Amino acid sequence: MERCSRCHRLLLLVPLVLGLSAVPAWAGAPPVDVLRALRFPSLPDGVRRGRGICPADVAYRVSRPAQLSAPTRQLFPGGFPKDFSLLTAVRTRPGLQAPLLTLYSAQGARQLGLELGRPFRFLYEDQTGRPRPPAQPVFRGLSLADGKWHRVAVAVKGQSVTLIVDCKKRVTRPLPRSARPLLDTHGVIIFGARILDEEVFEGDIQELVIVPGVQAAYESCEQKELECEGAWRVRPQKQHSHRAQRSPKQQPSRLHRPQNQEPQRQVKELGEPQTTAQPREGRHPDTSPSY
Repeated sequence: MERCSRCHRLLLLVPLVLGLSAVPAWAGAPPVDVLRALRFPSLPDGVRRGRGICPADVAYRVSRPAQLSAPTRQLFPGGFPKDFSLLTAVRTRPGLQAPLLTLYSAQGARQLGLELGRPFRFLYEDQTGRPRPPAQPVFRGLSLADGKWHRVAVAVKGQSVTLIVDCKKRVTRPLPRSARPLLDTHGVIIFGARILDEEVFEGDIQELVIVPGVQAAYESCEQKELECEGAWRVRPQKQHSHRAQRSPKQQPSRLHRPQNQEPQRQVKELGEPQTTAQPREGRHPDTSPSY
């Protein structure tokens, strides 16, 4: 009887052990700062330090000679997450059509990629080759190559991918991948270029982060809402300023955004002079783009 009792307890532990072993290695992994992993802060060839979206932000200006890559396993030692968020803040040369990030397998196949320009393209191909090229998601009508700063969040979950641009535009496209998709991490990850391709990224980038799960993509707007508070504020629209001139006493000191309203922010055009704050010496040497 005692032996049977012990066997019964061991059998009860088997499902628990199997469940623990089934947990992917990337579950609970921290966000991956791609710029730091590719040594942007050390300013490799083709990279200069510049000014970001806010006066106190640091961005990096990338020019054509830059060659920025690293083994994928170095960034994702536990494997690439099945569902993930990709967050970036970027300003490209006007009219540019070039990749921002490309992930290759050990056999040289493109598995993941973002291509800026018109249209915006998202590339994803798992271990089974899905989705096939005709089913690759394309976001037509969106152009990020206009010489302005843009905040972009990409959320990949299940059979769909959602693109959020500047906390205003949100578009979802089907992503018919396999039920258990895998991306090979024994290859290489390349910034701003593709193998055997002349098109390269030219512009400024402030952030490039990959986070397991999609929550970070949907919460990115809430986290960035007050990032320039006190240093760079959104100017009121013309109709609001016109009303304020007619009845200044009716204008509240601070407007509270309704919960269901997307935050509005002003993006500075390429080359617009900065008047709100002066860069500190040695920190922001580039104040206007020159490609």
